[in-house]
Amino acid sequence: MWQQHERIARENIEVLIISFEEAEHALNYQKEEDIGWPIVVDRTRELYDYYGMNRAGFWDLWGFASLKAYFLEIARGNMPKRAHDDIHQRGGDVLIDPEGKVRIHHIGRGPGDRPEIEDILAIVEQENSVQEELQRYRN
Repeated sequence: MWQQHERIARENIEVLIISFEEAEHALNYQKEEDIGWPIVVDRTRELYDYYGMNRAGFWDLWGFASLKAYFLEIARGNMPKRAHDDIHQRGGDVLIDPEGKVRIHHIGRGPGDRPEIEDILAIVEQENSVQEELQRYRN
C-alpha cells in the first residue's frame, strides 16, 4: 500500500497503522518496510476487539489462501519475517470518512487477505465525487 502513498495523499486519505506488537517491533517494521505513515501500538487490542478482529484459526493461517499469499511474496523476493507476537491475531482494514462513518470494514481471514488498494481508492474517489456534486448543488 505504501507504493501508492502519493495517490493516497492526493485523495486526502490519512493512514494510521495499528499494531499490537511491542513498540520496538512495530517501529522496526516501519523502518524495514520504509513506511512513512504513523504506527500506533494497541497492546490491549481494544481497537482490534472493537472492530471484531479476533483470533484466527489454524486453517485461516495455513490454508490455501495464506500459502498462496506467502508464495507470491517469496516469488517477489520478499521472504516472510518471523513473527514476534501472536500469529493468531487477525488484522484488517477500516476506512473512516471525515464525518466518522465507516466506509470499509474488512476483517482479514488470514495473512494474505487484504482489500486491494484500487478498491479502497475507488470508494474514496466515488465518495469525493458525491461530495463535490452535493457542494455544487448547494451553491
